[in-house]
Amino acid sequence: MIFREAATSDVPAIVALVESAYRGEASRAGWTTEADLLDGQRTDADAVAGIVASTASTLLLAFDDGDNLVGCCQLEPKDGGVCYFGMFAVSPVRQGGGIGRIVLAEAERVAAQTLGATTMEMTVIAQRRDLIEWYLRRGYTETGEQRPFPHGDERFGVPRRDDLVFTVLAKSLT
Repeated sequence: MIFREAATSDVPAIVALVESAYRGEASRAGWTTEADLLDGQRTDADAVAGIVASTASTLLLAFDDGDNLVGCCQLEPKDGGVCYFGMFAVSPVRQGGGIGRIVLAEAERVAAQTLGATTMEMTVIAQRRDLIEWYLRRGYTETGEQRPFPHGDERFGVPRRDDLVFTVLAKSLT
């Protein structure tokens, strides 16, 4: 696996990867689909371009032995040694083969060694128990905190149910 930070020229490929992993019929090829919970988009080119251009955030890309983008994630340092982990996506046709574990481990390494984080934090839709359990097996814990889903903001998708909420997970990196 080859890792590097995203560049502006990567934006279309990143959007395609994230959308394919979470939305629509293509996402059903993997197990991380949110197609039963949300319609609409997961992200768009403007949002991804903003992350790439930001000095406050890092968008890490993962390529296979060729030049195929197979994974990505966003790392955003917060106060108190916390690094927020988001926009995590693995190509749906490559899910289940260990790429997600490798990308997550690299993200944790970069967060700790490059960004100085002592804790990784993320939010996961609470109704995604299968995904939450995947993170729990990798050392994350549920903090007990929940955050509201941005209902009504179609930049994050159109909920198919009214009870969506985010669960906060965290892991010590020390």
